[in-house]
Amino acid sequence: QVALVESGGGSVQAGGSLTLSCATTESLAGRNCMAWFRQPPGKEREGVAAISTRGISKYYGDPVKGRSSISRGSSNNTIHLQLSRLKPEDTATYFCALRLNSCVYDGLRPTSYATWGQGTQVTVSA
Repeated sequence: QVALVESGGGSVQAGGSLTLSCATTESLAGRNCMAWFRQPPGKEREGVAAISTRGISKYYGDPVKGRSSISRGSSNNTIHLQLSRLKPEDTATYFCALRLNSCVYDGLRPTSYATWGQGTQVTVSA
């Protein structure tokens, strides 16, 4: 069964930038949607961004819209999330997720994803 491996988390000062990456342990065939979610301490998991099979369609959650960019790597089995102008409220555990269908319906809803990474911590200090 395919697994997801995240990297790139860390600590940064407000206004700074980070890039998170997520790679699948197996090559993906067919339609899929990969996404990033985050879960701040004591809060529910929320959608950050999602990207379609070949990276043509991208979807962003309201908290990071305009400050983030999601992309596919050249192998198409890796995604990247660039976060900029980070704020202390962006502090959270960021999770990569995968589902084997289109992003179009509920692409930023956590319950629509079956495969999850372990999460990577992002801490933004004031």
